[in-house]
Amino acid sequence: MKRVFLMLSAICLVGFTSCKEDATTKIDETNVAAAAVRDAQSSKFPVITFDKTEHNFGEIINGTPVENVFTYKNTGDAPLVITNIKSTCGCTIPQDWSKEPLAPGAEAKFTVKFNGKGNGNTSKAVTVTANTEKGTEVVRIKAFIKPDPNAPKKAAKTPSASPIVR
Repeated sequence: MKRVFLMLSAICLVGFTSCKEDATTKIDETNVAAAAVRDAQSSKFPVITFDKTEHNFGEIINGTPVENVFTYKNTGDAPLVITNIKSTCGCTIPQDWSKEPLAPGAEAKFTVKFNGKGNGNTSKAVTVTANTEKGTEVVRIKAFIKPDPNAPKKAAKTPSASPIVR
């Protein structure tokens, strides 16, 4: 076993010392400079900044559709591209956002429509997927939904008159 270990050590020693050329002489300085510029640019991300991240519609009557416009700005160093905006359910519909790159410093907006159906406190999240460092941002809409006073009243359940069997 010692012989095998000594032989492998000797082969490795010969292999490491047989390199005649220094690796630093093979480095091309123009490639190093180009890589530094590329790495500096790849660390620049767009940053999406909203005018508000939450909108409260207050009290609304059940079934009353409402909408809100969210305004956002690219406060980063690279063009902002929004690839998708989606909500947590079908009752909330985001629309009208631009799929074109948004230059640094520029503003844009999108609309969120809510059908107003529900009961009591309601909160819906809308996820914005973009090429930011984080990848997604969330805005929310809230409302307190009151019953419609003009809605037909539901018939009260009456106890059944079935005979008791003993």
